[in-house]
Amino acid sequence: MVLPLVYHPSYSYDFPDQHRFAMVKFRYLYEFLRQQGVARAENLYRSGPCLSKWLVAAHCPDYLQRLRTGTLSKKEVRELGLPWSENLARRSFISPGGTVLTALLAMQRGIACHLAGGTHHAHYDKASGFCCLNDLAVTALAMLEQPGINRVLIFDCDVHQGDGTAAILSERDDAYTCSIHCEKNFPVRKQRSNLDVGLADGIEDEAYLEIVASTLQRCLDRVRPDLVLYDAGVDVYTADPLGRANISWQGLERRDRLVLRAVRERAIPIATVIGGGYDDDRWQLARRHAIVVQQALALLHEELAARA
Repeated sequence: MVLPLVYHPSYSYDFPDQHRFAMVKFRYLYEFLRQQGVARAENLYRSGPCLSKWLVAAHCPDYLQRLRTGTLSKKEVRELGLPWSENLARRSFISPGGTVLTALLAMQRGIACHLAGGTHHAHYDKASGFCCLNDLAVTALAMLEQPGINRVLIFDCDVHQGDGTAAILSERDDAYTCSIHCEKNFPVRKQRSNLDVGLADGIEDEAYLEIVASTLQRCLDRVRPDLVLYDAGVDVYTADPLGRANISWQGLERRDRLVLRAVRERAIPIATVIGGGYDDDRWQLARRHAIVVQQALALLHEELAARA
């Protein structure tokens, strides 16, 4: 059995190099994993445009039309933080479908990884913080329509609160949102997740990992989910310019390993998305985003060895 990876070439397109958002990181992530022999023809899946029925369950149809046609207001573009283009619209409507596909593959294989996703700031009727559409909310609602899925846990370890996800799913009892984030970071106005854990600026590995582990166990005990969506944001890394946390490379590896292992020890399927991460060195950033894939692959090998 191989680790399913989901990717689409449209995730990266020609984009201003000087922009804070590293649009090229998705392609670099794919290329790095291909160079490492992790991404291969037999385990690579290409996402397609997200089905309309899934999108409208999480987003306002009028907003979807404005995003698709480039008729967002100046205020909306400013809140998004990215220049609108046909390429942006194209990738925005494909990426949520990629997270849904990743979740479906996770249900079949136990673990699957999306080489994008984690756009958790997008709200029902607006973009925010580099996020056009909320793939986590879209996927949770789509998967809850699948047979045998009654509860979904969104475990969000991006350094920024998953405010859009919390707001979109606030009325749902079957989609549980947990966000572990730096309290004094974006967004200024927080939403209420089912469980929010605000971290102090400058938190380091041991304290952080203890919080992640205990919070995850609490969520798993309380929710007993049929599926976990894991946002493995790397903007908690010590050198991330938008982070305010102080987590080492080894800390990221340990975090992803403990999350994946804790979920799989209960035989719960888990789908991962890469979430946020920022660095002027785009290749280094891509390598950080690869950590969750590497840890998932290592765990899959452990599971296969245990069955042998």
